[in-house]
Amino acid sequence: MKYDDIIDLPHHVSKVHPQMSRENRAAQFSPFAALTGYEEAVKEMGRLTDRRMILDEYEKEEIDRKLRILKEHMEIEVSVTWFVSDPFKEGGSYHQAEGVVEKWKDDSLYIQGKKIPVNDIVEIGDVMEDDE
Repeated sequence: MKYDDIIDLPHHVSKVHPQMSRENRAAQFSPFAALTGYEEAVKEMGRLTDRRMILDEYEKEEIDRKLRILKEHMEIEVSVTWFVSDPFKEGGSYHQAEGVVEKWKDDSLYIQGKKIPVNDIVEIGDVMEDDE
């Protein structure tokens, strides 16, 4: 029979090394993730981004015209759509804000506390010019 000669011997306790705590012993048997970060990388690759629209000259002129009106009459309520580049992969996403332009600073306008770089604007809703 195997182990008959040692089965009844007392458990060995080292005189040199301290005994490991129960928590540390249990940690030895916890699940091991050999590919740390793999699941996050797969999720990131699967995350979709939008392509940035390329505006033609007419669309650019229309946005510039509406921006001039907004700069002169900041009390106008407006809807603005702009592109935000994704920091991790090619492309980005489109954001929209509606409200009154609160301020202009360094080629950006602010609506509801959101900083909107003028160069990233792709659409501005209807802006009526005062003819009075």
